[in-house]
Amino acid sequence: MTITETATAHASGNAATGKFKTERVSADTSPERAAAIYRDVLDAFKEIIHKHEVTYDEYRVLKQWTIDVGEYGEWPLWLDVFVEHEIEDVNYSRNSLTGTKGSIEGPYYVAGSPKLPATCTMPMRDKDRACTPLVFSGQVTDLAGNGLAGATIELWHADEDGYYSQFAPGLPEWNLRGTVECDEQGRYEITTIQPAPYQIPHDGPTGSFIESYGGHPWRPAHLHLMVQAPGKLPITTQLYFKGGEWVDTDVATAVKPELVLDPVPGDDGKNRVSYSFALDPAA
Repeated sequence: MTITETATAHASGNAATGKFKTERVSADTSPERAAAIYRDVLDAFKEIIHKHEVTYDEYRVLKQWTIDVGEYGEWPLWLDVFVEHEIEDVNYSRNSLTGTKGSIEGPYYVAGSPKLPATCTMPMRDKDRACTPLVFSGQVTDLAGNGLAGATIELWHADEDGYYSQFAPGLPEWNLRGTVECDEQGRYEITTIQPAPYQIPHDGPTGSFIESYGGHPWRPAHLHLMVQAPGKLPITTQLYFKGGEWVDTDVATAVKPELVLDPVPGDDGKNRVSYSFALDPAA
């Protein structure tokens, strides 16, 4: 994956799009279902156009903006910020799940991160080690609270400047990324750094979109996690921090009360928090 010399929305967008394009996907959607979805999408557009009496100039701006988003490689970014939370929510509900709630994956997941033991420290630079440490522990269980052998937790998050490894220049390939192999009871203890809020890339057309309605590009501090265990449905989620900036006004509207952590500062300068994941059985 090629990263340019400066951290920009254009560079991050192209990196996210490049990653997505190498992972071709398909859906088992019948022509009848596709036709019904397409009709509803077009009907929704028609309703909006007539309701707001959209002008030709506004229509041309829309066409110009959609072209810009594609050329900047920002469609994964824009869709993951403004659409994915609805997809995640409806799939949790339609499957009648009762385990730990999920959240959006976002555009910056990378498979194949280094395997780490149940008690571990995330890969990080000396610069990161100067930040406030976060000791994050807990257990992966079934719905009855029984620990799950063979559970893994993929963890990734931004550095203190809001950048993700493999999507910005100057960062080690697997910085703040790892796949933790929990112990035989599904327990884990991960030392990482206390993340900070950050702005999504906004020097491109996604930023123009946000500016056009007077919004902001900030995401609250969060951890990304993908939790799996044999015979269980995997979950992809994010965990946030109580009292943090932008928790109530997340640009991606992905915060859920059940996913908010409340770390306790220790005398050793480390913040500590425990959180357990309950997984639903696989279908």
